[in-house]
Amino acid sequence: WKGLLSSLGIPRFTYQDKEEVVLWMNTVGPYHNRQETYKYFSLPFCVGSKKSISHYHETLGEALQGVELEFSGLDIKFKDDVMPATYCEIDLDKEKRDAFVYAIKNHYWYQMYIDDLPIWGIVGEADENGEDYYLWTYKKLEIGFNGNRIVDVNLTSEGKVKLVPNTKIQMSYSVKWKKSDVKFEDRFDKYLDPSFFQHRIHWFSIFNSFMMVIFLVGLVSMILMRTLRKDYARYSKEEEMDDMDRDLGDEYGWKQVHGDVFRPSSHPLIFSSLIGSGCQIFAVSLIVIIVAMIEDLYTERGSMLSTAIFVYAATSPVNGYFGGSLYARQGGRRWIKQMFIGAFLIPAMVCGTAFFINFIAIYYHASRAIPFGTMVAVCCICFFVILPLNLVGTILGRNLSGQPNFPCRVNAVPRPIPEKKWFMEPAVIVCLGGILPFGSIFIEMYFIFTSFWAYKIYYVYGFMMLVLVILCIVTVCVTIVCTYFLLNAEDYRWQWTSFLSAASTAIYVYMYSFYYYFFKTKMYGLFQTSFYFGYMAVFSTALGIMCGAIGYMGTSAFVRKIYTNVKID
Repeated sequence: WKGLLSSLGIPRFTYQDKEEVVLWMNTVGPYHNRQETYKYFSLPFCVGSKKSISHYHETLGEALQGVELEFSGLDIKFKDDVMPATYCEIDLDKEKRDAFVYAIKNHYWYQMYIDDLPIWGIVGEADENGEDYYLWTYKKLEIGFNGNRIVDVNLTSEGKVKLVPNTKIQMSYSVKWKKSDVKFEDRFDKYLDPSFFQHRIHWFSIFNSFMMVIFLVGLVSMILMRTLRKDYARYSKEEEMDDMDRDLGDEYGWKQVHGDVFRPSSHPLIFSSLIGSGCQIFAVSLIVIIVAMIEDLYTERGSMLSTAIFVYAATSPVNGYFGGSLYARQGGRRWIKQMFIGAFLIPAMVCGTAFFINFIAIYYHASRAIPFGTMVAVCCICFFVILPLNLVGTILGRNLSGQPNFPCRVNAVPRPIPEKKWFMEPAVIVCLGGILPFGSIFIEMYFIFTSFWAYKIYYVYGFMMLVLVILCIVTVCVTIVCTYFLLNAEDYRWQWTSFLSAASTAIYVYMYSFYYYFFKTKMYGLFQTSFYFGYMAVFSTALGIMCGAIGYMGTSAFVRKIYTNVKID
């Protein structure tokens, strides 16, 4: 993975004495709106005198995340102290003053990088009355080194200067090098927040979820062992009755729908595409979490997104295999159309949302506006990597497991569905099905949201792996219980019900995102609001499709198992 990340253009530097060290200026933006960022020099800062610089190579992940590295013009050399010196001068006319005042009013922060280590500083501050505004003009850099590597960077902002129109403001800096005992591998530890991520609440939530898992597994085991055993005993007694007794007897339960339970679902094309996409999202989640546990992806700009895109493209055969084989088993004929829908379902949803938000980003001149070249690169990945791999998976799926091998024959005429109590209706089961899966993950959602929408670096991927396992078990258990009750009510429409009852977790996650936005953040403005709710909708939908696919696969195995073990004429 290190080789892969290096090939994507992510630098790993060692330095000789007095070798050039680059201070990159990244973005500036309001503190409360983490995603609303602009180029550093969109504010009327001046540039240092040094012009020549080696070229910076931007990765795909960085381009999508709005990283805009520009050279500061400051002359910094490895282990070479710089005494306080002026590097440029700002001619502060009224227009420039207004720009700085607006930035200070909105608590603008800026971000810089030295050797991939992020540094944050504040633009300025207002006095207590909010009448006078001051700009920080002096950047005091302290850089720690261990051998020939940079391991620590600290910035102190000093030199508070009042903003007065038609004056000149001198910008200055100094650099102090100091020896450090921090190992190069541990240099990102100072940015992590163990007291937040490893809080007692976090451990308690995992324990709480495990208790839920034990309860649900116990419930499902009881249904499988006790209830089904009684059902089997009752059905075997019925086998011994003669026709007259059976006709007079009170027949009910899941056995009665054996001739319809394996009937193809309604809209099999879109259903199989959703199942295939869900299996792929699960595979991507699993692989990316494992990679993040092994490799500290948070230490590299954009590497998490680059890795996720690479893994998503590479796992396309999973989508084709599960989607294509299910469509073939359900008797689907238009398999090429199904393959196209399966391949482009998730990319179209993500790219469509990104395209919409991109218009707003362009209107705001934000750094989050995705360049045209990056859009073309993503489209090329879709057409020349994802689609061919999906085709391979679909052909394999159709040939290896595309034959319908159901334990029961499907009747030619569908059985009428009897009336049942309102709480046994599929719509009610769907709405209630997502509550327990959401309950098992909502604490983790808080930590994930905070790392994405606030200034925390998520690094406890072991927790995330545990939560993913718990989510899978809870989802499968809940859908099995829901399906058992549905079949017992002699309703054989279990495919969509099992998928949607698990997928309804997404509704609860999206509702939670509203709570998080209004009560846990101080975000404001059209750009940040559309960015937040747009991408939260994508995240929730992807999570719902994944949960739905997991729920369906578990339920499908359960249904196949119970109908294999019962004697049917």
